[in-house]
Amino acid sequence: MKLSVKVEYACRVLVQLARGYGKKELAHIEDLAAAEKIPANYLAQILTDLRNGGLIASRRGKQGGYALARKPEEITVFDIIKTIDGELLSINPASEGESSRAVHQVWEEIRRVLESKTREYSLEVLLMRDSDEKMYYI
Repeated sequence: MKLSVKVEYACRVLVQLARGYGKKELAHIEDLAAAEKIPANYLAQILTDLRNGGLIASRRGKQGGYALARKPEEITVFDIIKTIDGELLSINPASEGESSRAVHQVWEEIRRVLESKTREYSLEVLLMRDSDEKMYYI
């Protein structure tokens, strides 16, 4: 299993948007791209996917930009992966071979565990962890 760079970038940009949640100002693509070191043209594609998936809202024009469509605690890593990549773990149920049923059962169990675990982490959790890393202790 390998998560795509697109999912990684989507998670990072959504954490950026979570920082501004509840504020009147909308985030601009240039600022998001600079903050997360993501090429702006690639970020535009990701933002379109996130908007189509209902995770963010956007407004065009001079006062336009991007914001979360839901509270940070309501958007999970599972939601992000599902929106960007479609499946967390795609299983090819090969029905041939004596061991195929047992192997398929294991992969299905792994998929369920991954799904459950990714549902535990919301943008709020990622934002708190990000804040913890930036704190300096003496």
